[in-house]
Amino acid sequence: MKIIVAIKQVPERDAQIRVDAAAHWIDEVGLQWALNESDAYALEEALQLKEKHGGEVIVLTAGPERVGPTIREALAKGADRAIHVDCGDLGARDALGVARLLAAAARPEAADLLLTGLQSDDLGQGQTGVIVAELLGLPHATLILHVEKTDNGLSVKRELEEGWFQQIELPTPAVLTVQSGGSKLRYATLMGIKRAKMKEVRTVTAAELGVDAAPVAVLERVALPQKQKSTQILPGSPKEAAAALVEKLKFEARVL
Repeated sequence: MKIIVAIKQVPERDAQIRVDAAAHWIDEVGLQWALNESDAYALEEALQLKEKHGGEVIVLTAGPERVGPTIREALAKGADRAIHVDCGDLGARDALGVARLLAAAARPEAADLLLTGLQSDDLGQGQTGVIVAELLGLPHATLILHVEKTDNGLSVKRELEEGWFQQIELPTPAVLTVQSGGSKLRYATLMGIKRAKMKEVRTVTAAELGVDAAPVAVLERVALPQKQKSTQILPGSPKEAAAALVEKLKFEARVL
């Protein structure tokens, strides 16, 4: 199988985020960057399929020069080669614009399967993967936890709500967006890190792909959440107060 995995570089989860002076995006100065979590699970699914059935895993990413370490991380984990769409204005492109870049770069590869993460940790829109599928004219499914190759295509396990799952069959080629937590992520070995330095990373620009940068949706303003402090006294007996607290944790704080 030839599998493309679209990955994104995002700020590390514990990074101190500041809004830029224009309030159009975050201030990227001094930020540490990492591989998007659900994209790491998509990569893991691709590598497991390759180990079972053979073939090739290609990582595909769009972004400025700083995405290099994230590409090398994916190669060190076992991807065979990479395609880097050199794009310094990625933050100004909407989900459709990013999907157009990825689809244009992926189309010549004629892969059997294209995997993306369910959503990115920075924007969290969950749209790019399915838009890529529509642009390529391929069947797709979302919230994927596991992928199996069958004689007729693919069998995939989807996560639904409240602990329910769905098993569906798809033909190939197809596009899947992968949910976090479906498998155990591997670490890059020392040998893998050494081999990654020798693997091919092909760079192509947005201009060479002929993709228009004009966005359909424009992000007008970004703001950090306002910190709020409040205290509530729950009346009643200890049993009644405990029951009320559980309700608030479930339906207001949503932590249970």
